[in-house]
Amino acid sequence: MIKFIVAALWLCGVTVGAIFFSFSQEGQKTAAAEAPAPFFGGLDYVKADLISVPLIRNARVDGYVLAQLVYTAEPQELRKLSVPIQNLLADQAYSFIYADPAFDMAKFDLAGFKTGLRDSINKRVGSQLIHEVLIEQIDYLPKTDIRNKNPQRFPIPERDPEPPATDASGH
Repeated sequence: MIKFIVAALWLCGVTVGAIFFSFSQEGQKTAAAEAPAPFFGGLDYVKADLISVPLIRNARVDGYVLAQLVYTAEPQELRKLSVPIQNLLADQAYSFIYADPAFDMAKFDLAGFKTGLRDSINKRVGSQLIHEVLIEQIDYLPKTDIRNKNPQRFPIPERDPEPPATDASGH
């Protein structure tokens, strides 16, 4: 009987020790997890609509830039805006691409484009609204690829006209 009581007390002690140890380890994990990773915590991701910006050089359209961008922003700063964020981002991206005379897809600098666009948005709103610009899609379509004289994608083969029907009676 004494062995049974000692074993029960030993089992209770081990259980209490395991619970105490697990809670002390959990406290250390939450202290380390308070600093959010740069791509996971604290920022909202705002996906902008697809924009199509004409590139005009020498008073003619050379092509179109198609871009779909994602922006990381502070949620508190987003709530302070009086303008819808989608409209602001589309307008600033369009203005940044369209108004830059040095914008050339042949010499495209992705890092410079992302930082320049971020800085222009932040300058326009007057605060650190956008933290990073992420590229979901960016394409360039030259005017020669867009302009197709034939409205159909594949030409329709011409059929030979049927020969006139001959009358068997010879009349």
